[in-house]
Amino acid sequence: MKIGDISLGDHPLFLAPMEDITDPSFRSICKMNGADFMFTEFISSDGLIRDGHKSVKKLDIFDEERPIGIQLYGHLIEPMVEAALIAEEANPETIDINFGCPVKKIANRGAGAGMLRNLPLMIEMTSAIVRAVKLPVTVKTRIGWDDGSRNIVEVAEMLQDTGIKAITIHGRTRAQLYKGTADWTLIGEVRNNPRMKIPVIGNGDIDGPLKAREMFDRYGVDGIMIGRASVGRPWIFREIRHYLETGELLPEPTAAVKADLALMHLDKSLEYKEGTRAIYEMRRHLSNYFKGLPHFKETRLKLLTTLDVSEIR
Repeated sequence: MKIGDISLGDHPLFLAPMEDITDPSFRSICKMNGADFMFTEFISSDGLIRDGHKSVKKLDIFDEERPIGIQLYGHLIEPMVEAALIAEEANPETIDINFGCPVKKIANRGAGAGMLRNLPLMIEMTSAIVRAVKLPVTVKTRIGWDDGSRNIVEVAEMLQDTGIKAITIHGRTRAQLYKGTADWTLIGEVRNNPRMKIPVIGNGDIDGPLKAREMFDRYGVDGIMIGRASVGRPWIFREIRHYLETGELLPEPTAAVKADLALMHLDKSLEYKEGTRAIYEMRRHLSNYFKGLPHFKETRLKLLTTLDVSEIR
């Protein structure tokens, strides 16, 4: 699979952009565990053009993470184009447009998945960004706004015609948020549409090697994007890659291996962020790193309440 001139090999695995999760510390851990391509947390175009600290900080990219895309969201064309030009200066491999975020405060403003209710604006905005930047532009979106508008086959064709180099499709409508089951049949229809010439990346409910293999085989997608299942479980990429290449399921990492990864993740997070913020944002990972470990409830409670780094260690 290729995105523009970026060659990613067969069956590439993508780390999904997730707010307050896919920072450089987590991205580097996922890269170590076999992720092929990743994205920044999604960045507000308004925040970026106004030089907001939090938005600008999200442009930080380190060589160990590459290849990487910077993902932007917004509801107005000019700020999105300006933000794309700023993001391009950070020298990512791609610029990604978020037409998929279902969060109310974003979608109801017409950004993220809200753009699915204004297709002319979506296409005009995408075209303007493609024309403005020199880097490959990609899009992440959903299969539709609701059950009455599951129109991703047509939408994907229109987006392709703007000149984007790949599309990622989450198999839920905006109305579903993250509930119910992702509908990969529509993702497959996009991939198998003879008009589609760009790579199609599937996203939604990939929770392990067997599901990943099934989606590649059944729907023919070019790549798979993993989001929530990677949180506190970065080794999922290694497990999937090993199974795709050998047909063999790797054993669950030992508690010691998980502890080493969690400590490495914590160290990287503390390097990148101020102490308390690093710890607060590590909690959602720490709650998953040791999920299923017997007799762990008391220790887990301490991990998720203490602000003492030495106690966490």
